[in-house]
Amino acid sequence: MIDKKFITAGKAIFTVEVPESLGKKPHYTYRVQLRPANDRFPDTYFVGILTGPDNNKDYSYLGILDTKTGVVKTTQKSKFGSADFVVRLLNRTLNRIWNNETHYIEEAGFNLHHEGRCGRCGRRLTVPESIETGLGPECYGKVV
Repeated sequence: MIDKKFITAGKAIFTVEVPESLGKKPHYTYRVQLRPANDRFPDTYFVGILTGPDNNKDYSYLGILDTKTGVVKTTQKSKFGSADFVVRLLNRTLNRIWNNETHYIEEAGFNLHHEGRCGRCGRRLTVPESIETGLGPECYGKVV
């Protein structure tokens, strides 16, 4: 299950599977990375979309996640605009996640998948409950 806790854990990677009827690519993979606060800036969540064949580094910058609203805001450096399908899909998906309404995503023919690694530390998940939540047993208690 992908939820707000997973998305804001710090190293979340997840895929939105799209119904064929939309005539779009079959899936879109997003990455949400936390840049911890420093003297000048608060915690910032940068969001990217996988745009190339390398699952580790071929992400293009989309924008910054507002953790209170679950909205990704594009900036001048964003590779896509707020009206592009990949941004609209992400924001609609995050809206359902932030409102605990993921069942609507599935009812509409979409599916959510995490990559099989902890959304906080990046370790491979092996415990069934951890696979379900996307967070390892140690990390689950450490995220807000």
